[in-house]
Amino acid sequence: MSLLRIYAPLGNAPLRCEWALIHESRVVQGEGPLAELPRGAGRVQLVIPAAQVLITRAELPPSARRNGGSVLAFALEDATAAEPEANQVSWLGADAFAVLDKAALKRWRDALQAAGLRAAEVHSEILLLPRANREWSLAWDGAEGFVRTGEFEGTATDSGDAASPPLALRLLLERSRPDSLAVYGTAPDLAAWQRELGIPLYAAGAWDWRTVPEPAGVSLAQERRRWRIAPGALASLRPAAWIAGAALALHGAALITDWMRLAAEQRSARARMETRFRSAFPDAVAVADPALQMRRQLAEARHRAGVPDAGDFAPMIEKVALGLKELPAGGLRTVSYESGRMTLELAAIDAPALRRTVARLTQTGLIADVAGVDTKNLSGKLITVRAP
Repeated sequence: MSLLRIYAPLGNAPLRCEWALIHESRVVQGEGPLAELPRGAGRVQLVIPAAQVLITRAELPPSARRNGGSVLAFALEDATAAEPEANQVSWLGADAFAVLDKAALKRWRDALQAAGLRAAEVHSEILLLPRANREWSLAWDGAEGFVRTGEFEGTATDSGDAASPPLALRLLLERSRPDSLAVYGTAPDLAAWQRELGIPLYAAGAWDWRTVPEPAGVSLAQERRRWRIAPGALASLRPAAWIAGAALALHGAALITDWMRLAAEQRSARARMETRFRSAFPDAVAVADPALQMRRQLAEARHRAGVPDAGDFAPMIEKVALGLKELPAGGLRTVSYESGRMTLELAAIDAPALRRTVARLTQTGLIADVAGVDTKNLSGKLITVRAP
């Protein structure tokens, strides 16, 4: 079966694309308008750039993972720092989830459908990168790249050079350390990087999403093919329809039972949270949101003890300075702070630099949200950051 891979930057209008047609280990590559894409491929994959897919982890009940869609988007609202309706969230496996821009992905799918292509799988460039057990893989172009740290884990990096590895890689190594790091693409000064990172590195050769073997990767989403039943087949399918109706009734009863169980778990969890809050703060008059009130009481307790809280100005501005250190002079116009939130107004900045800036702020431990991204006018952009 042939496979058509299409490189789909979600920030760009779906007019032209790079593509690769893989058939029996032979690869044909090209670039051009969507209307000129090859036809007849058995499978179609959209490859999303690493910087445009957020891979995160969250502990959710198995039933919540199965629901998918908007349920997962709301469950991961704190991790994404964006409106849940704007995200498409897919369960990858274990406790790993992938988050994409729903509207941008729909634009690409609609454009492909208009060009006569349907049933497009969605893959992250990160999860196409090969990996070995107890080893990380890094795709590097000489200035920036992305790293795969597990079966369903990875992230885009910030910039670096031949002698200095990216800050994102150093921060990842502070949390976990593999036995080695395989570097694909443009090899840096491996000896210098090894001294900086403290782990063995080796050049693994060239890597290109176009030539990745067909079975590689994990599909983040798949558009189902449409099908129709011939009128003459309806009568013969009547017994199957009765069986399907009974199965649906049983499934509906199971869903109601599952919903009631989850509601009971939610009430129980809230009751435990409220009990713990009242045991810690017995003078509280009312408990509306135990988690939020606990965070606020903890911040007040830290302030009374003279210990800074993660949402205070000083700790936040230190992380902001670390995240913005690669901006040019004058790149930051104004900084405003209020109640644990800091708003940063940036000068003129292009879209890739803006994405890298948001990634660096996220890697410092802040939750960052970009307000009003307009690709035609990238000056005066506002980034709101807050402590988790």
